[in-house]
Order: sequence, then C-alpha cells, then structure tokens
Amino acid sequence: MSRKARQVFVYNKTKETFLAFRVTVADSIVSRLIGLLGKRSLKPDSGVWIVPANAIHSIGMLFPFDLVLIDKDFKVVGLRELVRPFKITRPNFRAESVIELPVHTIFKSRTEVGDQLVIERYEAKKLAESDFAETTAQLTSQRS
Repeated sequence: MSRKARQVFVYNKTKETFLAFRVTVADSIVSRLIGLLGKRSLKPDSGVWIVPANAIHSIGMLFPFDLVLIDKDFKVVGLRELVRPFKITRPNFRAESVIELPVHTIFKSRTEVGDQLVIERYEAKKLAESDFAETTAQLTSQRS
C-alpha cells in the first residue's frame, strides 16, 4: 500500500516571505534516504523537508540546491547555498531537520540564521454551511 507524499508550505515569518509552497515531507527511512536522488531538478516553489536530519549528502544528485537547517521550533540554525552534487555537509548539531530547496531560494527570500519559519500543511478551508448560505445569497442578490 503506497502512502501519498505529504506536502507543506514554508514561510519565513521574520522576513514575511515564502520559501516554497510544495515541500514534500521525507520522514520515513526510505523517503529520507531517497530525498532528491533520481530527480533532474527541483521545480520552482518546491523542495524536500528531511525529518530528522542535521546533515545531508548529495552523492548521486544531478543538480545543485540550497539547504536550510532548522531546529525543533523551526528556527533557522544554518544555511548552505548552492550545495553541489557529490558533496557531504558537516553536521549542525543544533539542527533537527533540513529543507532542500531550489538554488537561490535563500537569496530570494532573504532568509538568515535566526529567522523564524512557519511550516504547515496546506488545506483548503471548507465553508461552513452558514457561510455557504450567506455567500450563495450574496451572489444571487448581485445577479439580480
């Protein structure tokens, strides 16, 4: 039975900028080992959140990427820009997890060590029945 990959968005609360909208959560042994292996590139606004991890390798990777290291409270404790293929990063013992993002994401979002991130699952909010009825009534009155 295959489990659909969970996705989250990553928002820099300190700088009020988004890092990515479609970040896949890699929290199983297999998904953490695979990470970005086999992919030819990262799509804009995407990434992989590896939980737990305090270092990564890019052996077998085909492209460079940015790396954000965060603690258990989602505070940025380390940054690595343009991590090239076939490299191993040094462990950051303050980090609980890492986020692999497209190159230049750190620069574009102005993310720095010490910034507070928000990582949440994106879910479309369902309209409550009363809200739905109110919205329907407003649309009906606008058409009249």
